[in-house]
Amino acid sequence: MKSPLLKKVLLSAFSLSILFIINGCGKTDTTTPATEATILTNGVIANVTSTGAQSGGIVTNNGGADISIIGVCFSSSNQTPTTSDSKTIDTLKTDPAGTQSFTSKLTGLTAATTYYVRAYATNSAGTAYGSVVTFKTNDVTGINTAVSTLAGGIAGGFFDGSGTSALFANPQGVVADAQGNVYVADGFNNRIRKVTPQGVVTTYAGDGNAGFLNGPAASAEFYAPQGIAIDAQGNLFVADLGNNVIRKISTAGIVSTFCGNGTRGYVNGADTLAEFNNPQGLCVDASGNVFVADRSNNLVRKITAAGVASNFAGSGAAYYFNGTGSDNAFNGPKGVAVDASGNIYVADAGNYCIRKITPGQTTSTLVGGPVQTTIVGSPSGISIDSKGNLYVADQTGRILELTTGNVLYTLAGTYNTTGYIDGTGTAAKFNGPQGLTIDSKGNIYVADYNNNIIRTVTGAIQ
Repeated sequence: MKSPLLKKVLLSAFSLSILFIINGCGKTDTTTPATEATILTNGVIANVTSTGAQSGGIVTNNGGADISIIGVCFSSSNQTPTTSDSKTIDTLKTDPAGTQSFTSKLTGLTAATTYYVRAYATNSAGTAYGSVVTFKTNDVTGINTAVSTLAGGIAGGFFDGSGTSALFANPQGVVADAQGNVYVADGFNNRIRKVTPQGVVTTYAGDGNAGFLNGPAASAEFYAPQGIAIDAQGNLFVADLGNNVIRKISTAGIVSTFCGNGTRGYVNGADTLAEFNNPQGLCVDASGNVFVADRSNNLVRKITAAGVASNFAGSGAAYYFNGTGSDNAFNGPKGVAVDASGNIYVADAGNYCIRKITPGQTTSTLVGGPVQTTIVGSPSGISIDSKGNLYVADQTGRILELTTGNVLYTLAGTYNTTGYIDGTGTAAKFNGPQGLTIDSKGNIYVADYNNNIIRTVTGAIQ
């Protein structure tokens, strides 16, 4: 027979159990339900051939759930492709800034055909899609560019002459004038050279000594000149890397210091107060402002026509993120170019990408990035034509064109392949191409650094 005390204990336990059940049923689940991810399709289609291309995307929000499958879907008939159409399955990677992105290779395409592409991401809430990007594959003949030698010999050295009899020593920057002459920052010769359209090479400025001396062009001294740019009046501007200054060569042949006091550092202000740290690429806008890829400061600097320097973009940290003013970061920028609207394009070599800075100083990534490292490789020189097409020298061995239609083509050379071969398209070989420029006729000139040669590329897509 059970004791009264035991009955009370059992009754209390039963009552408490009922209370827990009632309370449990009354609780609200505070777990946030998953939503579909937010994904962006890469705005640029790269490495387009007659049968393939490269795309990808960026995940800006995973919807609160792990992404189980990701890639791009594509079709030549469905203008809003889904995963029921052809698709890739790719790997999501995270860059130093925490951005998640992926690269997709499209294969088995048909030549001369328009395709519709968009990124997708699937999580437990469903499949999300990015915007649709359209491109057209090449025809079966591909891109018919031709690469030739304008001047220089692979042995290197110093000699003024014609064609392959002329010698350069690791040429860096190049720029073309309105008459089609090409000016070369001949780095290890400490000179600025001039090459006519016929390939005749002369010394334009510098006596060959590594020094810092202004005056008449023939007696002036430079120290490892890098980038070079030209203004509307025909004045040349030189990034004198070894002296950490920006030099000016007037049309009268007088060399002066445009900005910088020769001390390596970072100081903004008037010409003799400003300091730079291994300045490399240069460009000049329609108002005479000079923009500098201040490589070791990880900045893009602006110098007014009056010679006053300021910071145009970058925080100074060797990092990667987008933003406005100094709320962004570059990693060893090497080249800059400016379009008719005042947008600045930056070859951000250490971040493997091309960046864009608006006149309002907002920085974004146009193509490539720390995860998508092979799209533009290691960009150095960058130039823009009158229609807004961009041309990029990839130091790994390619010359690229990014059209206004946001399609990236390999005009010549092959990724991660070096050599010296004149020829057609990807059969041609370069060895560490640095600066490049395009003239009014659409000819591209490349400073082929390790080959000690100035190359010509014709047949760009314009």
